[in-house]
Amino acid sequence: MKRGRTLAAGIVTVLGLGVALFAVLAPVDPAALSVWSFFRIPVEPVVVVVVLLLLPVRAVRPVAAGFGFTLGVVAFVKALDLGLFTALGRSFHLAYDWQSLTPVIDLLTPQVGRPLAIATVIAVVLAAAALVVCCTIAAVRVSGFVRARRTPAMRTALALAVVWVVALVAGLPVAASSAAGFAYDQAREIAADLRDRAQFERAVADDQFADVPADELLTALRGKNVVLMFVESYGRVALQDREIGPQVRATLAEGTARLRSAGFGARSAFLTSPTVGGGSWLAHATLQTGVWVDNHLKHADLMDTDRFHLTAAFDRAGWRTVGVVPANTGPWPHRGFYDFDAYYDAEALGYRGPRYAMGGIPDQYTLEVFARRELARHGGPIMAEIDLISSHWPWDKVPRMVPWDELGDGSILRRTPATVSPPGGSRAGYADTIRYTLRTITSFIERYGDDKTVFIVVGDHQPASMITGGGPERDVPITVVTRDRDVLDRIAAWRWEPGMAPSPRAQVWRMDTFRDRFLTTFGRPPS
Repeated sequence: MKRGRTLAAGIVTVLGLGVALFAVLAPVDPAALSVWSFFRIPVEPVVVVVVLLLLPVRAVRPVAAGFGFTLGVVAFVKALDLGLFTALGRSFHLAYDWQSLTPVIDLLTPQVGRPLAIATVIAVVLAAAALVVCCTIAAVRVSGFVRARRTPAMRTALALAVVWVVALVAGLPVAASSAAGFAYDQAREIAADLRDRAQFERAVADDQFADVPADELLTALRGKNVVLMFVESYGRVALQDREIGPQVRATLAEGTARLRSAGFGARSAFLTSPTVGGGSWLAHATLQTGVWVDNHLKHADLMDTDRFHLTAAFDRAGWRTVGVVPANTGPWPHRGFYDFDAYYDAEALGYRGPRYAMGGIPDQYTLEVFARRELARHGGPIMAEIDLISSHWPWDKVPRMVPWDELGDGSILRRTPATVSPPGGSRAGYADTIRYTLRTITSFIERYGDDKTVFIVVGDHQPASMITGGGPERDVPITVVTRDRDVLDRIAAWRWEPGMAPSPRAQVWRMDTFRDRFLTTFGRPPS
């Protein structure tokens, strides 16, 4: 029994020391992470050993426990940083990223089911807590070992301190202060995020369009349907990557030619999205409301306001407003903010075919149901936001298009196998799903577009860094397609490029500027 307890204590200590080593030596940039990162001298343990040797006996254990706990937390946040940098190209923000637990569960649910998704997140949180506890226990045990060997411990600490200072002065990559620097950076980041939140609240309250009367809104679009389509993960990389770009540009060139033959004109540019790799709802909110929504805390704050958005503008001006959100499989907490007249989630769409990305509904079916239930049934003008999700990670299955009049409830797709990407073929799968969605949009416009409809096709964000390579680029393509020459003439001042594929030199706007430009172009500027 005693032997078992000793073994368990040893395992806990080793785990704790491993966590502490990660905390004081691991870099936060995945590109800098290597085995050699851990062959350095960290200053934090040296300082703490000296402090523990100088403290009164009664203070040693509490101080050691506090240090161990802090290192455990630092290690956990560093691990989150590394994960987010790898997946999304950004760091973890303590001020607001804790709110990401629910979106993570939502992301995992279509893949493994809701219960297992919740269990997975809980298991990760508990494992992290256990490692923090191990680090705390290890620090207390090591403090006892150090106090029992005061003289050699002090000599060793002082010798390491001298080597650390010499290495620092000489510019050698041996002296490390990773944990202290990381904690300092986190404190500064929290303060900056809180200041940014206050500025955001002021921006939300300052809205020149909030009180524009109905008869001055969207006057140049009266009588026209306006269909806003968000394409999942459709970013600049889809057009300009060396491998992916030629395929997608060819699809867009074909689409431009087909639509031109059907009498449609297209103008394209880029918008800079507030998010990358995920968080589509941040991009949706930014484009709709005209404020920069780049984190979950801002989004939550925004949803509690009455900020005037594009859907509200169309509603005030007499349009029927429609939201189509096939990724939603349960109650949508933000439905009241957008207040669509008609709302279609996964259940309302009535899909009975095989599941694809995000447990999702193929874009062709989503668009067909919208056309069948809205465009074909309602005579008045419609404004719709439609989320197209077939190009969502993991890009492993690409739906096949079938004749529109054969789609029915989608069960026909069970007899039409999807294209399956090979293992490790994420980039190829990404290209294929983007091309599928773009071909679907082209075919949809050919079939259901008319002289009184304006289509806006826009990406929500760049895909994950496994596709982009982790660069800072956040631009997404945007295209306006219509047969109405008056609409194209009105946006001529935007200086967007002809066709569906913007070139590398095309106009780039921040996504939060779109709402005001759109409302000003198609209505009367606010007085």
